[in-house]
Amino acid sequence: MIRIMDLKLPIDHKQQALYEKAAKALRISVEEIQALQIFRRSLDARKKDNIHYVYVVDVSVAQEQKILEKSKNKQIAKTPDLTYRLPDGQCYMKKRPVVVGFGPAGLFAALLLAQMGLRPIVLERGGDVDCRSKAVSDFWQTGKLDTENNVQFGEGGAGTFSDGKLTTRIKDPRCRKVLEEFVAAGAPKEILYDNKPHIGTDLLRDVVKQIRNRIIALGGEVRFFAKVTDILHENGRVTGVCIHETETLETDDVILALGHSARDTFTMLFENQITLEQKPFAMGVRIEHPQSMIDLAQYGIFADKLPAADYRLTYTTQKNRGVYTFCMCPGGYVVAAASEQGRLAVNGMSEHARDGKNANAAVLVQVFPEDFGSSHPLAGMYFQRDLEQKAFLAGGSDYTAPIQTVGAFLQNGADTIQDVLPTYCPKTKFADMKEIFPPFMIEAMQEALSAFGKKLRGFDRPDAILTAVESRSSSPVRILRNAKGESVSLAGLYPIGEGAGYAGGIVSAAVDGVQVAERIFQKYQI
Repeated sequence: MIRIMDLKLPIDHKQQALYEKAAKALRISVEEIQALQIFRRSLDARKKDNIHYVYVVDVSVAQEQKILEKSKNKQIAKTPDLTYRLPDGQCYMKKRPVVVGFGPAGLFAALLLAQMGLRPIVLERGGDVDCRSKAVSDFWQTGKLDTENNVQFGEGGAGTFSDGKLTTRIKDPRCRKVLEEFVAAGAPKEILYDNKPHIGTDLLRDVVKQIRNRIIALGGEVRFFAKVTDILHENGRVTGVCIHETETLETDDVILALGHSARDTFTMLFENQITLEQKPFAMGVRIEHPQSMIDLAQYGIFADKLPAADYRLTYTTQKNRGVYTFCMCPGGYVVAAASEQGRLAVNGMSEHARDGKNANAAVLVQVFPEDFGSSHPLAGMYFQRDLEQKAFLAGGSDYTAPIQTVGAFLQNGADTIQDVLPTYCPKTKFADMKEIFPPFMIEAMQEALSAFGKKLRGFDRPDAILTAVESRSSSPVRILRNAKGESVSLAGLYPIGEGAGYAGGIVSAAVDGVQVAERIFQKYQI
């Protein structure tokens, strides 16, 4: 096929206009186009009086080579082959590989191992997506937390209760494989070409279930409520895992696909002398605005003709500390995301339609190892826990979330609810963010909010709602691994994904899972 880049069309264009634009670029008639596929679609909203779509399309024509030879247009080229191919040859393993954790990294590690015929065994500490959804709903309604089956733990990982955003900065060709598998499992086809693809938590739950069924159909096994409590080893090599301290499962290869919230497992690894190190991360609050305000600020007069708008803002404070928005959820909700008793954490979530009244995003402050005041590998984790405990206490010790208006936060004034209603459940309570965050974070957030208001009109409006504490944006720990992907401390142990410190989002974590499956196949290839 022929790839044509940079095709610009108005936001209300018809499908036929895309064919006509492609034909004009190739200097052929529309009738000569045998097929047209959208490879990429993005919305250019930089100029509010000229918002338009920009396309990259792949076109099939009879005279492909002739057209390519004649064309002098730099935006036209032969379509590259992006087909993912499983490794060639055969592979033999005496013992089945074990995947610990069933978030994006573990999900795709298991799927690829199953597609390679290696029959993985998946151990997930939480429940399947249906059981998990019920437990999460109960928590949001009653405040009764299940510490093993919640927003963080269970089938699909933390991403299952989010917006299902699939944007990533990595350029790995395996990204296409990940998106194609999601579509094959029922995700909307537009995620293959939208510049900012998302699935939505309502659709994502069924998608991960379908991928699980595919793994099982290919010979894999998925066990829920199977918490790994120890890694067994001899002479510097993995020999198995212990489940719930009572059951032993022998294996030579353990893929450790921990989420960023598996704090008890991090402690277990430290006690097993697995090499860990501190890493920078970020913490802060969720901020809520009316989605209509965001749409107007981003799209101007076109606001009512386009999907819910998003944003991404960054700022460096006078003291050279980064503050940025993260995981923006258009038309979404702030949700209770705790996984430990006595500690409160929040996250953002959107359904596929993104039709909620509010927009929300994390406003995060960079936190560095020097901020911990300790060289302990788990010091960042302890820092997270401390702030979550303070948020829990500030809310009244029953998972009521502490909130504060931006006006009160910036001006030290009184809190009053106006046009922006908090969406967090089960309950919210006004509190002073200074009771929760250390001074360096308060100063950074205050400075950044004012700066963000100059970049996006209304961002620092006085009645915008801040909810604490957003603490699970990334792992505070990295499990060191070598060039083969194995732990530097233990052969046969493969730390992957966000929890291990090697990914930052659904797609990058999934790609890490694909890569480890490839490495294991190559290790046992015959």
